[in-house]
Amino acid sequence: MKLTINGEARDLDAATVADALAALDMADARVATALDGAFVPAALRAATPLTAGCALEIVAPMQGG
Repeated sequence: MKLTINGEARDLDAATVADALAALDMADARVATALDGAFVPAALRAATPLTAGCALEIVAPMQGG
């Protein structure tokens, strides 16, 4: 399915946000996710479906000052 991930068009075989993270080798990564601009909590990723053309943002937390 065609998705936009962090602003980049990708073809990914994933039905949910959790599937997308797994396909990107980020299943265990500590990241924040947003689907079409709406925050998706980690607990809801497996239940949040993806549709063709949606935009998924994956952001890793940064530390420092």
